[in-house]
Amino acid sequence: MVEIKEETFEVDGRKYYYYPLNKILDGKRLEKLPRSLRILLESMVRNLDGRSITQDDIDAIVNWNPSNVPDKEIRFKVSRVVMQDFTGVPAVVDLASMRDTVKKLGKDPELINPQVRVDLVIDHSVQVDYYGESFAIEKNEELEFNRNLERYKFLKWAQKSFKNFRVIPPGTGIIHQVNLEYLAEVIFDYEEKGKRYAYFDTLVGTDSHTTMINGIGVLGWGVGGIEAEAALLGQPITISLPEVIGVRLHGELNPGVTATDLVLTITELLRKVNVVDKFVEFFGPSVKYLSVPERATVSNMCPEYGATLALFPIDDQTLDYLRTTGRSDHKIKLIKKYLELQGMFGESEGVEYTKVIDLDLSTVKPSVAGPKLPQQRLDLDQVPSSFLSSVESNSDSHLVSLRKVPLKLKGQDVELSDGDIVIAAITSCTNTSNPYVMLAAGLVAKKAVELGLKVNPKVKTSLAPGSRVVTDYLTESGLIDYLDKLGFYLVGYGCTTCIGNSGPLDKDVDEAIIKNNLNVVSVLSGNRNFEARIHKDVKANYLMSPPLVVAYAIAGNITINLDKDPLGEVNGKKIYLKDIWPSNNEIKDAVNKYVKKEMYEKRYGNITNKRWESIDVPESPVYNWDESSTYIRNPPFFENFKLNELISTFSVKGAYPLLILGDSVTTDHISPAGSIPKDSPAGKYLIEHGVKPEDFNSYGSRRGNHEVMMRGTFANVRIRNLMVNKEGGYTIFIPDNKEMSVYDAAMKYRSMGIPLVVVAGREYGTGSSRDWAAKGTYLLGVRAVLAKSYERIHRSNLVGMGVIPIEYESLNPQDIDFTKKIDIDIDGIDPGSKARMTYTDKNGESHTVPVTLRVDTPAEADYIRNGGILQYSLRKILSSN
Repeated sequence: MVEIKEETFEVDGRKYYYYPLNKILDGKRLEKLPRSLRILLESMVRNLDGRSITQDDIDAIVNWNPSNVPDKEIRFKVSRVVMQDFTGVPAVVDLASMRDTVKKLGKDPELINPQVRVDLVIDHSVQVDYYGESFAIEKNEELEFNRNLERYKFLKWAQKSFKNFRVIPPGTGIIHQVNLEYLAEVIFDYEEKGKRYAYFDTLVGTDSHTTMINGIGVLGWGVGGIEAEAALLGQPITISLPEVIGVRLHGELNPGVTATDLVLTITELLRKVNVVDKFVEFFGPSVKYLSVPERATVSNMCPEYGATLALFPIDDQTLDYLRTTGRSDHKIKLIKKYLELQGMFGESEGVEYTKVIDLDLSTVKPSVAGPKLPQQRLDLDQVPSSFLSSVESNSDSHLVSLRKVPLKLKGQDVELSDGDIVIAAITSCTNTSNPYVMLAAGLVAKKAVELGLKVNPKVKTSLAPGSRVVTDYLTESGLIDYLDKLGFYLVGYGCTTCIGNSGPLDKDVDEAIIKNNLNVVSVLSGNRNFEARIHKDVKANYLMSPPLVVAYAIAGNITINLDKDPLGEVNGKKIYLKDIWPSNNEIKDAVNKYVKKEMYEKRYGNITNKRWESIDVPESPVYNWDESSTYIRNPPFFENFKLNELISTFSVKGAYPLLILGDSVTTDHISPAGSIPKDSPAGKYLIEHGVKPEDFNSYGSRRGNHEVMMRGTFANVRIRNLMVNKEGGYTIFIPDNKEMSVYDAAMKYRSMGIPLVVVAGREYGTGSSRDWAAKGTYLLGVRAVLAKSYERIHRSNLVGMGVIPIEYESLNPQDIDFTKKIDIDIDGIDPGSKARMTYTDKNGESHTVPVTLRVDTPAEADYIRNGGILQYSLRKILSSN
């Protein structure tokens, strides 16, 4: 194991220790290595222990060859974890359960704390119920607290009880914007055992758009809940050794072109060249022309173009941004000094990439994306035809006749038509983090109001910034008054419309849409526009910059060509987009005049919320579980936990298949996130516990209750179990040859002590990295999953829950006689151990075939021996104390 010696440097008389990269790789080889891989390398060297991080991990980076990247997994440790409230609650529930277990063992429950810094930002719960009035934000926040008080009480307890754990309360902003403006360290300044260390800020977040932080040069991306729990408990993150794609930027954006137009262009471009699961780095002569908020917008939509991360360099622009957002002078000096020592300040010359893609910024045009995918980029004059071609019609041509329905709305006689915009939302950290586009939206509103333009009453308008600083500079500039006059009143500080929390439409509007099956539209400054995501009754959704949201809200219908058609007519005068669009100089002047360092210092110097502060919970080392709660319950992951008893037998004998599945089964098939049907096992459970169907909420909101989530496992209405002749969460309980729900069958098997397996085809567990897809599988009693191949994160999550992932070569799942038991003989659990599966085919013949354990590293073998990563971490913490 190579030992890299620490070196020191000083900033303002303070001595810092660090691990110099040029002592691992000589200058020329280091210069060729992409900066993202250099950051991984530093983390690996600093955390090298021979078990969780090995010399093999370091060698994989040191020997990285852009033209020949091997299929290999590597591990590294992050410096911190960020969470939002939907995905963060189940992780905190697990920590609370660990404390209970420690107390039962007669030890100090306060030994259980996150091992790295964790920030949980509450931003996913506010909904746009009220809008178009000055009181909207107050009413929406009141409703938010009423709906979520049970969850908020739990998080308030966690904030009081755990070290290294901080909650950013509701009404502060959106996780990624708060991360950018406040949480990010860029370079960590950390004291340990009397030494002060400097090292790269790295993180994972329980939200896919965590990549926004790449815009200030910080390495981070989104992961599932189990991976995040592993990280916060000090365990490594596992990823495939990546290809790194370089995107060379040259030229300059033309006047009137925004960062939103740029990111939609990049999304279209990179989707075509396929950067899925690859690292992307931006470089070239024109990086310096992009402000940090513009870079952050580009990095934010990294999941939409499919990459793992989208990293920008740290340069003088970055330091200026950090200074403006309130970082200390010492911090900025530290960042620059450390990066200079590591050869990573500013543009890196001579980096070798797997592939280089060129983009001339001068070719970017004003853009919109839709109607159903973020990569469906359109020039403004293409928007009308994109909508018309998507409308369901018997006509073969694009000359579809748009239906119109008379409607009385707010005392006015109006018509509701196909193509009408019914939601116009300035929303999402993607754009509200960028003062240039936010002040541009205010300037568009000002000019529109002064020219007499108005927004049609059928449009639901909203302004939901990702931080309170946005309101400060819009107020200081006076532009918020003009947004108000057009109906864009402040509705809350949170994700809102971007994640589908758009709230109800006007009742009369919604009834007219449903009754006439109208194809209506939303326009938003968000990052995703999948069908029915924004609102279940809105079929077409278009992504665009905030000033374009204002313009389209005034136009009122998506079939208007903003390039040449008037937005409206006042006193016989036609008014066009060019008449209200501000010049670049107007926007820059507004940013320079109204965006002030003091605003950031004030807002982040004292983060508070009156309603949050009024939540009174006792401070206690263990959580007082409410047995009547249907949102937060103590999970049974540690039910039979014994400190010194590890699993020693891994073979699975006499198992029945719970399900036999085909190819490409997604994590959404395994653990749905949406609505809970009342006749499902989860729905029946909630009704039995006094919850009315209209109050079910979603599976996603009840992730802190294992009783709901395990009943929802394999309960997707579209899952296809080959053991039964219908779709949905059904199986055969083999001892009785009786069809029943997957959950009911699993509980009957458990009562009889019969182990279970799941058999599947290729690409098992694709889709989002949903932790409950693995947790639910474990709680149903599944000991092993047999599949032709796995999606990387789900395989890792199964291991994290102590479920053994196994791959077969020559088996066809449909050939298995599922009425006969299956044996899996496993010689050992270390990587490379042998295993055999014995099954009976439909002709009654027995077969024994070799299978491959997908327990890929010594650390993963430890997780399996311990019954899962939570149990492993608990034993490790207790043994070291």
